[in-house]
Amino acid sequence: PPAQANPPVKPLVVIDAGHGGVDMGAVGAKSIYEKDVVLDVARRLAAKLEAGGRMRTLLTRDADEFVPLADRVKIARKASAALFVSIHADMLNETSVHGATVYTVSDRASDAEAARVAAAENAADKAGGMAESEEIGDVNDILFDLTRRETRAIGHQFAVSLIDFWKAAGDLNKNPIRSAGFVVLKAPDVPSVLLELGYMSNERDLAKLNSEEWRQTAANRVAQSIERYFARRTAGAEAPALERSAGLAIAR
Repeated sequence: PPAQANPPVKPLVVIDAGHGGVDMGAVGAKSIYEKDVVLDVARRLAAKLEAGGRMRTLLTRDADEFVPLADRVKIARKASAALFVSIHADMLNETSVHGATVYTVSDRASDAEAARVAAAENAADKAGGMAESEEIGDVNDILFDLTRRETRAIGHQFAVSLIDFWKAAGDLNKNPIRSAGFVVLKAPDVPSVLLELGYMSNERDLAKLNSEEWRQTAANRVAQSIERYFARRTAGAEAPALERSAGLAIAR
């Protein structure tokens, strides 16, 4: 009998709850910790995607524990993730700033605010008593650079898709897509974005972040954007993210 074709492998989405353990992240009024909020949203997002049956998920942390930034990247690369989504909540002295922002990785920050956020997030290892993470790979290698550029372009495509789903809810920052040199987004072969759910320094955003109902709504929005993104990539002329060219593969 003819050999049966293997069923297509479901894309793997790595969901990264920022901070954790000794690294509390931002702390809002009434001792609301960013590390707890984002872990809850990450778990809800994973459950929503798994229930949809079209993709697999992996959490970089599923408990209140400290995970170095480089380890988060390694988890995604080792698992051959098709997408990496890091979830955070921001904090500012300016309490009127509100809404979600999606960040992608770039060598030069898109603006001063993006540079500030990246510097704060990249300092997470210091909170855990570690030195800052180093760069991944040889940036002078041609194959590395080609893969990295392609990966960043795909990451930006997903960022646009994610913003489209948040736009309908009116919960966006006035400048919702930014980029900077986030260590946790620097896997050269895994499209990656960092989502700041909102500002814990803003009273309205904090009330949402502290609401289980809103967290579920947020997780649902992200799940919808991920499913739409993969559906479009599979149906379109481009190859799905997980079917990368073997010629551009980078040793993990």
